[in-house]
Amino acid sequence: MKKGLVLEGGAMRGMFTCGVTDVFMENGIDFDGIVGVSAGATFGCNYKSKQPGRAVRYNKRFSRDSHYGTVRSLLRSGDLYDAKFCYEDIPFKYDLFDIKTYRENPLKFYVVVSELETGKALFHEIPKGDAEDLRWMRASASLPLVSTPVVIEGKRYLDGGITSSIPLKQFMELGYEKNIVILTRTRDYVKKPSSMAGLMKVLLRKYPAIVKAMNRRHIMYEEEKQFVLEQEAAGKCLVIAPEVDVGISRTEHDPEELERVYQMGRATGLKNLEKVREFLR
Repeated sequence: MKKGLVLEGGAMRGMFTCGVTDVFMENGIDFDGIVGVSAGATFGCNYKSKQPGRAVRYNKRFSRDSHYGTVRSLLRSGDLYDAKFCYEDIPFKYDLFDIKTYRENPLKFYVVVSELETGKALFHEIPKGDAEDLRWMRASASLPLVSTPVVIEGKRYLDGGITSSIPLKQFMELGYEKNIVILTRTRDYVKKPSSMAGLMKVLLRKYPAIVKAMNRRHIMYEEEKQFVLEQEAAGKCLVIAPEVDVGISRTEHDPEELERVYQMGRATGLKNLEKVREFLR
């Protein structure tokens, strides 16, 4: 029975996920596969490279950098989070991503991206952890309206969370039968319709399928969350979620706030550690 880990996105709410997963890594919790969406992909890859602490470290270090989640970056590069800085400079220069360990670790790592032409979610395994794989991570985390669509092999992609925010069902279809799901929202969170629907329709008018997907994102989210809770009730997955709203901006620039949410995740991970061990046996 293959054991899986499903990581929801949420930009800097992902510091909660990092706290949970660092506790897991430090305590030898192993999985056969991981699927990450958006921040769940860009932060979750450190599980495969066996680098606890890395994600919170570089996010705190660069939280006030002009390349990192600023209007200046958006105007200068076309991306709220400068692509070269985030996916070249940080992993290969400033806070090294352990590509060797990543490649040698048999754990399979998948990301979810949204294809603009079809408006569908695409699962893609990234086995190498090199620059090419990081393009897929970038695509998974490219927020609509504030990111340039990522072109890979002639196709354009944006944030995986547009089309599949909590992809447990698809992961189960890949053969992962026993799953831990980490959410960055509370269990009772209800997503509202996008306030950017009109702007999306104008700026992405060449891609009506992705506009349609964005307009029903709140419906998709509720459907996926309900499926997750149903599977948990049936004993087929275990959900770990914040007990209260993490109360952090998606583009948080205060390192103390990032640390606070990270510690929330660590506390939740430690609280659920024995439950996780028991479930994965």
